Amino acid sequence: MTLSRDGVAAVIGRPIHHSLSPVIHGAWLEAAGLRNQYIALAPETPQAVWALLDSDTLLGCNVTAPYKEVVFDWARPRGVVIGPEAAATRSVNLVRLGDHPRAESTDGTGLLAAIREQAPHLDLAAATVVVLGAGGAGRAAVQAMTSGGATDIRVVNRTRDRALVLAEEQGAGVAGFGLDEVEVALTGSHLLINAASSLETLDLAGMSAGGAVMDMTYRPLETPLLARARARGLTPIDGLAMLIGQARPSFEVLFGLPAPEIDVRRLCLEALEAQG
Repeated sequence: MTLSRDGVAAVIGRPIHHSLSPVIHGAWLEAAGLRNQYIALAPETPQAVWALLDSDTLLGCNVTAPYKEVVFDWARPRGVVIGPEAAATRSVNLVRLGDHPRAESTDGTGLLAAIREQAPHLDLAAATVVVLGAGGAGRAAVQAMTSGGATDIRVVNRTRDRALVLAEEQGAGVAGFGLDEVEVALTGSHLLINAASSLETLDLAGMSAGGAVMDMTYRPLETPLLARARARGLTPIDGLAMLIGQARPSFEVLFGLPAPEIDVRRLCLEALEAQG
């Protein structure tokens, strides 16, 4: 395929064959009557990512693992305008190229949208929130919870020092814990956000009744962690809701129009079923 800046956007990551972003954006493009394309690309190295962004190939792109921090490092020395959430999390999931390039992060927006959709009863301002993971996804989750009004956030990481560093960066209301302290952190909590990996042995018994558990991944849609949450009467929040929530503002930045109000979740579920 010969690409030009006239109308092609992409999602870049590695691996990328599993991504549902082309399904989502493709459906919105069709519904909006736009002739643009949205494709998936898998650069093999960080250097290849930088070369792609420096070329005249794309009008912009979404970015997924493992390149969110790579793209942040690309943006800084080039004078690219970096949005506040991307600056706070030091990771980028959206780049608009062209004459006035911008690097943004819509991960926090997507996370908050997923919570509002699937756990509307949850009052973040009154909630104790536990975030598993202190990497880029964990930073995005903490930032989103802070902007959403949470004032009691507990970061749990395999390496306790990384959790403490993140907590210190974020300031008052954020505390760091090691993985061996996870049950202490979960005691009395109202929301658990998994920004690391599903822990098969994680005990959710200490969470407050009526609480919610979110897993950022959507493969499988109901992860073992979400299945355990449901079995305990906790509200599960899946990663697909977050993906769609972060895609909406991305679409408007990339293509200049609000995302059409169509049922892209149904299309994603059909794609997941077809892919097995």
